[in-house]
Amino acid sequence: MPNRGDRGGAKTRARIAEVASELFLERGFDDVTIAEVAAAAGVSKVTVFSHFERKEDLLLDRLPDVVDIVRTAVRERTGDSSAVETLRRTALAFAEERHVLSGLNGDIEPMMRTVTASPALIARLRAFAYEIETELAAELATDPKFSGDSTLTAALLVAAYRTVAVETVRRRLDGDDLTDVATAHRQRLNRAFDAVEHGVHRTAASA
Repeated sequence: MPNRGDRGGAKTRARIAEVASELFLERGFDDVTIAEVAAAAGVSKVTVFSHFERKEDLLLDRLPDVVDIVRTAVRERTGDSSAVETLRRTALAFAEERHVLSGLNGDIEPMMRTVTASPALIARLRAFAYEIETELAAELATDPKFSGDSTLTAALLVAAYRTVAVETVRRRLDGDDLTDVATAHRQRLNRAFDAVEHGVHRTAASA
């Protein structure tokens, strides 16, 4: 597991990620080695791997946050809000904030281009989608407020969000106006979550 240690360790981790990202964006992910990242950051390869399990995590180090965000949203929802509706609100809040994980951050195009140019990074994103789907299914399965098919619902939610995100990235890389992209992103999110919500209700009713 990565060593997220004390404050000094967190600073080292942030420094390594910053240096690695600069190198990847400048030269391409596949053309930069861990040894080069370590040398540029002034640390050893062992130190790099004590903070990051995979080379891909040096650039995609925000991805693990998604699991915690989703888990917290489901667990801490209040009243009669469904898990799907709660996750919709979370996704829309990301869009409103132009959070980096929404794909709407104003400075994210260079990273998007780096990711789409690397088979290794694309494969890591696909693997992470499966990981979050598994985590979400497990969370829904133990949620007393949820009565649907947890595995199916998790798969539909992840697929729906991924579809919206991919289209948003495509439009960003095509140079479309960011305001228009953000508006379309929110509209597509609502349509995607509507489709999942209605499908889940029909499935539960017919079970």
